Parts: sequence; structure tokens; C-alpha cells
Amino acid sequence: MDCGSCAAKIRDAVTRMPGVSGVEVSIMSERLRLTLDEAQTGRDKVEKTVRALGYEIAPRADSTKREFVLPSANIPKADGGTHSDHDHEGHDHGPQADAAAKRDESGHGSPGHVHDAPADRGKRWYQTGKGKLVIVTALLLGAAWIIEYLAPEIGKWAFIAACLIGVAPVAKRAFAALQMGQPFTIESLMTIAAIGALFINAAEEAALVVFLFAVGEVLEGVAAGKARDGIRALANLVPKTALLEVNGTTKEVPAASLSVGQMILVRPGDRIPADGEISEGTSGVDESPVTGESVPKARGPGDGVFAGSINTEAVLRVKVTKGPEDNTIARIIRLVEEAEEARAPTERFIDRFSRWYMPAIVAVAALVVLVPPLAFGQPWDTWVYRGLALLLIGCPCALVISVPASIASAMSTGARKGLLMKGGAVIEAAARVGWVAFDKTGTLTHGRPQVTDLVTFGGTSEAELLAVAAGVETGSSHPLAIAILNKAKEAGIAALPSRDAKALMGKGVMATVGDAPAWVASPRFAMENGGLDGLGLRQATTFEEAGKTAVAVFRAKTPLGLIVMRDEPRADAKEAVRQLTTMGVSSVILTGDNPRTAAAIAGDLGLKFEADMMPEDKLAYIREIGRQDGVMMIGDGINDAPALKQASVGVAMGSGTDVALETADAAILRDRVTDIPATIRLSRAAMANIRQNVTIALGLKAVFLVTSVLGLTGLWIAILADTGATVLVTLNALRLLRFNPEREA
Repeated sequence: MDCGSCAAKIRDAVTRMPGVSGVEVSIMSERLRLTLDEAQTGRDKVEKTVRALGYEIAPRADSTKREFVLPSANIPKADGGTHSDHDHEGHDHGPQADAAAKRDESGHGSPGHVHDAPADRGKRWYQTGKGKLVIVTALLLGAAWIIEYLAPEIGKWAFIAACLIGVAPVAKRAFAALQMGQPFTIESLMTIAAIGALFINAAEEAALVVFLFAVGEVLEGVAAGKARDGIRALANLVPKTALLEVNGTTKEVPAASLSVGQMILVRPGDRIPADGEISEGTSGVDESPVTGESVPKARGPGDGVFAGSINTEAVLRVKVTKGPEDNTIARIIRLVEEAEEARAPTERFIDRFSRWYMPAIVAVAALVVLVPPLAFGQPWDTWVYRGLALLLIGCPCALVISVPASIASAMSTGARKGLLMKGGAVIEAAARVGWVAFDKTGTLTHGRPQVTDLVTFGGTSEAELLAVAAGVETGSSHPLAIAILNKAKEAGIAALPSRDAKALMGKGVMATVGDAPAWVASPRFAMENGGLDGLGLRQATTFEEAGKTAVAVFRAKTPLGLIVMRDEPRADAKEAVRQLTTMGVSSVILTGDNPRTAAAIAGDLGLKFEADMMPEDKLAYIREIGRQDGVMMIGDGINDAPALKQASVGVAMGSGTDVALETADAAILRDRVTDIPATIRLSRAAMANIRQNVTIALGLKAVFLVTSVLGLTGLWIAILADTGATVLVTLNALRLLRFNPEREA
């Protein structure tokens, strides 16, 4: 598909079929998704309907794990063509898809002109179905001019023949759309204009209009393809093959076949084929293809690596930790695909507007044709001609494509910089944000606190304190838990065996350690439950006033001690707050930590703060400030999920939990706080670009509608203006691909 009317035609035609609901058509990923009652309508009938409109269609894989994969790079075939409809490696399409692929290759899958058929991708424009139509119509037009020059008496008939041959495939699609209850399509307007021009003896201009229409569709296809390429390129970041270690030897296997737990070898200069953990070797890893981080990071044993990153220095042995359908690139692609379903309110409004705009244009054109001759005795030829020009200029393609083209370009730019937004609705909401609420641990701070002090009570030793605490925290991924486990490991202390661990939301963790329950919790919770006395609480308060975090370790009514940690603010946190303030956005910290630690961090960064907040408290606070202005919530933990969902825009830090990433509307992969103002900056640029596009589309329409009625512009100028508007708004949208959201205006 290469324009907004393509998606509208498919959506309307399929929606009318019995047993069909929930129809979604994505222009940029060229995907049709629907809920189908096959007892009423078969899949083959859906495919037949789409093909009748002039579009190729092939089923996606049955595997839900592979469902999200975007069209991959052009994979050479034996006959020199290409496949790029979707990923052809690692899963089976079944006989139905194979048959569709054969139809693509033979060229017989669709009547008339095929819109950017899958088999055409990756070819030169003149090798595609659209390009061939342009060449044929150009040759026909040229031949007609030559015949008119050599034999003027039959020149008119040569132009008529050129017009009819060129418009035939367009008319066929128009008739198919008409049969499906869609009389107002660009094909129908084009057909009426061309045939009407023949009846008023404008055969030469009719043939020229048919040629320019074909040229315009090629230009639209090229422009739309450029808009898609940035997103489609994400699928190419992961290499197609990997070096798998099996019984001490390596063999090359498809990267899509890797599974969790396997060991792979990554040579210097190679892309890492899977998310994993380094088992052996130390090297610089360039993560810029994934996160946009330009400086390679030193990675060694125990460090995680992303699929698509580049190993720059030494050989690495990497243990696969996520399957190909769950790696970082796959998750980005899934977010981008899901993003197209979350259409911006502006886009939905324009869709509704275009539904009555087309019939209105047809009605105005009819009035232009009928009123002057009937009411004022004007010549029919003149006003029929002007009415036909009005029909051509009235097509809303440029208006309908203006929003999705800008959204797709913005998402592509964001993905390259590690800024992921789940669709136009998120971009529009982010552009209107007036407040940013930060979680503290793992968001404004590194989320990697280190144990600085151990305080024991009674006869408890430091070794016993760490053994019990490590037992409670075993298996937890919380930053404080990891700090405790790392401290125990450094001290050579084994965690006591534990079971039945349970998180106490916003309070701590409890588990059965040995044969009795034990807790690692906040000092306040410990005080309320007999795990800390007054002296212990005062000690915890002293540490907290110094900007540290203290947790109490205790068994039933028996305090064991305090473990004190410190988590330093990220280096760019202060700069991010400054940028937000400059942009007119207010900031606040919402944390479950104690007020003294929160005050120490907030004071250094120049922020307001709210401390001792439970998940429901964060939710209520977000709801309250959201009544006055748009709110963006930044978090990384499970306890942030409700607040992320409540905010106008929820943003998960890339190092956060899967729950936060799934709940959030956007994600920051680089763990840079300055990426928050960059996200807002990109969203504002995208909305400005959309406003420009709507102005271009409607402005050109308005100008040429007036000039067509006044007779200043004719049919061929009208079709040029229509095509030109579509190409202009798409090219303007492509400017966002060069936009740098990190640069302050």
C-alpha cells in the first residue's frame, strides 16, 4: 500500500463481509489483521476480496511467536528476484502461503495494476508493476503523438486508444471497489475524468492524465517505501546465522533456531545474534545499532549483551538468555508494529473527515457541471471539463497519508536513538506533556546500589546477617536485592536455603529461611512489626539523612541488623531536569524510599519529591496532577506498573522489568535520563510536522479547487497537483528521519 486511500479501501471492503470484525490495516507495515468467523466467511474469500481491489496478499506464519516480525531485507532467490513480504527464515508458511508466493512470482495474483506487490520490493522502479505501467502508458502516449504528427486525421483515435488502454486496469479496480460499496475512490474519480474527457473531445489531455496518474503512483510508492525502510531495517540488525558450540566444536546455524541455554561464539567484528550473557572473554561491545549509544562499552563475564550489537575487539563466548522471538530487537519490532494500531487522535479525525470529504467533492463537481449550463446557458464542454478537473483535485490521498507518514518517520528516528513509542496516540500525548514524574531507584539513579555499611544487633554476626538477608533475596531482581547478594558473594558467605519468598509491595520481602520466616524490609515496616527498636530506627535515620538507603533484617520479633546501601544519581540526571525546565515541563520524584534519602537526591537535582509512596499512592498522585496537565511517568519496576498505566504517557527505562516495559507506552533503551526530554522533543517535532503536512495537503487542494473552477488549471495540472501533494507531504515527513532529538532547539 502506498497511500491512505489504499488502507481505507481494504478496511471498508473487508469490514462489510459477514463474520468479520476488528479490522486493522497498517499502511507502513502493510498488514491486515481481523477477527474472522470462518463459519460465515472463509479466509479465501477475504484474500479474494483484497486481490480484487488490486493488492497482493499472503498469510503470515501461524506461529504467534513469529507474528510480530516485520518484512526483512530483500533475500535473493534463485531466479534473481527477491522475497521481502515477511521473514522467510525460521518458520513455515504452509501451503497456502507458498501458493501466494507463487502467485507473486508469476505475476498472476492480482488483476490490473498491483500496489507495491511483495515480489516487486527491492527492484528498480522500472522493473515493478507500477513502473511497467508507466512505461507502457508513456509509449502509448508517444506513439499517439507521432501518429498525430504523421496522420492528423487519425491522431485523435490514437490518443483515444492510448487513454483506454492506460485507464483499463484503473477502471477494473474502480469497478471492483464499486461492487463492494465504495463508489468514491481515486480510481473511480480517475476513470470518470478520463472517460469524460473523451466525450468532450479532450482525448489528448485524457491520455496525458492517465500517464501522469501512473507516474504519480510510482512516486507515491517510492516515497512510501522510503518511509517504511527505516522501520523495516530494524529486522536486519540481527545476523541471519550464528556460530553454535556443540561438544567443543562450532557450527554455523540459523540465528532464528537458537534457544535459551545454548552457547555461541562471537568473533571480533561480528554482530551478536542473540540476547545473552558473556561466559568467557572481555571485549568492547558497540550497542549503537540497538540503543544509539555511540561509544563501545567494555563487557566481560557475567555482563549481558543485546542481539544486534557488534563485538569490536576479542572473541566472546555468550550464553543465550532469550529466544529469537524475545530478544531486544524482536521486542523493539513488536513495539513498533503494535504502535501502528495506536493511531493518533488527529489521524482518526482525518479519517472521519475524509469519509464525507470525498462525497462532498463529487457533489460540488456535479454542481459545477450542471448549474452554469442549466441556469446560465454556459457551454457544456467548458463546465464538464472543469467539473472533471475538480474530481481529480479532490482526492484526499495526501491528507490521509500525512499523519501515518510522519508517525512512522518519528518512530523510526526514535528507534535508532533507543527511544521507543507505541504509536501515534503516544506521540501526540507526549507532545502535550506538562509534568514528568520520576521513580528514583533505577531511573534517576543507576539502580545498582552498593552495600556501604553493616550494623548488627544482639549476638548476630555480619556473616549471619548477610546469610539470612541473601536467603530472603535469592532469586529477586530488585536492585537492592542484587546489592545484598553481591555483598554476600564478595564476602564468601553462602545464602541460607529459603522458600516461599513473597514481595510485600512497597515494604520489602519475606521468605522462610531455614525453618523460620525472615524479612528484609523498610525500617518503618520493621518498627511496626517488632523487627527494629528505637535505637535501630535512629541509626537508620542517620544513614538516610546522608542519602543512603537502610533496610532492616529480622526474624519474628527478633531484630538482626541493618544493611545500608547507596545508589548514586545518574551523571546526566541534573542535565535532564534542566532541559525539561527549559522546555516548560515540571518534574517531581515519586519514590517508595524514605523522605530523608529522597530529599538528599532531590536537593542535588533541584526537584520536588514525594516519598514513602506505595504503588497506590503513586497512582493517586499521577491521577491528581493529570487533571491539570499531561503527565509522563518514568519507572523501571513492577511497583511502577500501575502509575505507568495511569499516566498520559508511561515510559519504562530499558533496564527495567518486563512488566514495566509491557505496561509502558514508551521505553528508553539507553538508560539515559536526557532521553526523556529527547522523547518529548521528538514528539513535538512530529506533531509540528503533521500540522505542516495537513496545511500542505489542504492548502494545495484549496488553491487548485478554486483555479479549476475558474478554468485557470486543467486536467493534467489537477492530477499533478494531487500527486504532488501526496509526494510533498511524504517527503516532508521523511525530514523527521534526519531529526536529532538530542539537540536542543
